[in-house]
Amino acid sequence: MANRFAVVLAAGQGTRMKSKLYKVLHPVCGKPMVQHVTDQLNKLELSEIITVVGFGAETVQEQLGDSSKYAIQEEQLGTGHAVLQAGDYLADKKGTTVVVCGDTPLLTSETLESLLSHHEEKSAKATVLTAHAEDPHGYGRVIRNGEGNVERIVEQKDASEEEGKVQEINTGTYCFDNESLFRALSNVSNNNAQGEYYLPDVMEILQGEGEAVSAYQMDDLKEALGVNDRVALSKAEALMRERINEKHMKNGVTIIDSSHTYISEEAVIGRDVTIHPGTTITGDTVIEDDAVIGPNSSVERSFIGEGTVVKQSVVADSRVGSRVNIGPFAHIRPESELGDGAKVGNFVEVKKSKLGTGSKASHLSYIGDADVGEGVNIGCGTITVNYDGENKYLTTIEDDAFIGCNSNLIAPVTVGKGSYVAAGSTINKDVPADSLSIARARQTNKEGYAQKLKSMKKD
Repeated sequence: MANRFAVVLAAGQGTRMKSKLYKVLHPVCGKPMVQHVTDQLNKLELSEIITVVGFGAETVQEQLGDSSKYAIQEEQLGTGHAVLQAGDYLADKKGTTVVVCGDTPLLTSETLESLLSHHEEKSAKATVLTAHAEDPHGYGRVIRNGEGNVERIVEQKDASEEEGKVQEINTGTYCFDNESLFRALSNVSNNNAQGEYYLPDVMEILQGEGEAVSAYQMDDLKEALGVNDRVALSKAEALMRERINEKHMKNGVTIIDSSHTYISEEAVIGRDVTIHPGTTITGDTVIEDDAVIGPNSSVERSFIGEGTVVKQSVVADSRVGSRVNIGPFAHIRPESELGDGAKVGNFVEVKKSKLGTGSKASHLSYIGDADVGEGVNIGCGTITVNYDGENKYLTTIEDDAFIGCNSNLIAPVTVGKGSYVAAGSTINKDVPADSLSIARARQTNKEGYAQKLKSMKKD
């Protein structure tokens, strides 16, 4: 197989987005558009990916990292000029180059592979990815000759009345013989309504030289959606969400209301999982079989074990075992680990803590910077007091301990195995194993004192 290269056009500022954020970094289903594009390209057998950046170059490079090389387009002089900036990497190389816009997040690796294969099978010097559009307004039109070959591509503003009626449109994605591409780019002019150097003009130049110029029509125009404003961004979000959710449903996931369920492309979800409305699942989350998520829950970059229930709660950057019950209204913060059969109930917050197998914090507690063993019961209103204003400290609660309601455990402190902490205690010293610790003021009753207070108020 010949060498394959990719050029990603990501230099446009995107003024129509009316945003401080660089256009191609706007997220679709939780991931920047340009990341969607490069992730699909990375599924192909490519020798190099060159991303052409301009405004906001540093932020794009920070997002994509070393998955791409970068070329700078300092002036926005059109798509042809943008591709020319990749010449330092590609101009003298033999092979095939696919050119993709960084604001087309719905393009799939399958479509790109089909385009590349068609281009190579036809021995074409250039191939444009096209689609049929019932309403082609705003798109470049693909003009074919009598034999059905591509003659030229005409931009909307330069199209004649007859050309404007053509419904085969240019998606903005191309394949080229790499050497022919860079040779032809040197002959592209900016004699057009925009005064820019159009990449599609390369097709006409090559066709005029008698070279083979082809077109591959994709099945679904929706894949070609380019995002230039917030309206198109919303459409892309809806289409991507539909695609992701359908994939999971076909794989055995029950999604009660797909239009109100938001799942990242990277998420892995097992069979017989049920997802209720209002649920958001982001990042590389893994959810194992038979789990129930939602309603109105958020799971972010976490592992959720088999048969676990997360109800009206938030789980972030944490690992949750099997048959765990979370919620309603619980918050599992980053770096937490919940063992099999654990329970974290309503209005409980767990932060950077471990709860062992079968341990329970059923309601109204804060468990922060804690190592909690197996079979521990944490009573209502318990707080691990982990912060002194400057540093965080660890609370250790060993297996089978029982923490009474409304207790404060002032870290660093250890509650030994099998021990009891009496309700209302403030513990600031270690509790030995199998002990009962009581740390509260002695109750004093002053009989008749309430009546005395009432009398004083009347006076």
